Amino acid sequence: MSSTETLAFGTANGDTTAYVVKPDAGNGKAVLIIQEWWGVNDHIKDIAGRYAAEGFLAIVPDLYRGKVTKDADEASELMHALEIEDGIDTIRNAVAKAGEEYGLSHVGITGYCMGGTFALRAACEVEGISAAAAFYGDIPEEDVLKKLRVPTVFISATRDYWISTEKVGELEAAVEKYELPLESVKYDADHAFFNDTRPEVYDADAAADAWALVVGFFNDRL
Repeated sequence: MSSTETLAFGTANGDTTAYVVKPDAGNGKAVLIIQEWWGVNDHIKDIAGRYAAEGFLAIVPDLYRGKVTKDADEASELMHALEIEDGIDTIRNAVAKAGEEYGLSHVGITGYCMGGTFALRAACEVEGISAAAAFYGDIPEEDVLKKLRVPTVFISATRDYWISTEKVGELEAAVEKYELPLESVKYDADHAFFNDTRPEVYDADAAADAWALVVGFFNDRL
């Protein structure tokens, strides 16, 4: 059985915590999981538990410092109030604290929607991250993206109107231009297709395939 604990740490804009799930029999590898715009809710905690079941130490830093919502309008407000620099600083401090607490020299990072935005950007900017898997997040500006040096998987959905095929095409063009270590993987699905608490968009087959892909990727790269 896995066990959970709370990891407290400071950031430039105030203290926060990370929800941590420790595997019963670990593989010595750790993954940071970055929340959707709803906050660190039960769905994100469930994903952390799934990573722990695969042997990973799962760490979920709270970018909202305790705020969680089920209301889309409030979620949008929370996301837009979160400065990119603040989110990246929280991730950077979570990586450092996890290193101190658990003796980690490097971690993987993944995230969904807003979390995918931060996961991809952190892979470009945060020391100590060795692999990234970003699900349908926004693409950082080119001068950030061109700094990517760690193996990365970017997962998108062809029926996604936010992270559109045009945006993904721009990412793929930058990958080719700068010879970046990023693989683009597309599913015939909607935005947030991985979220099994949202039946209106959840795609079981795509989610299962993406899960197997990402777990294998982190096992290989971390």
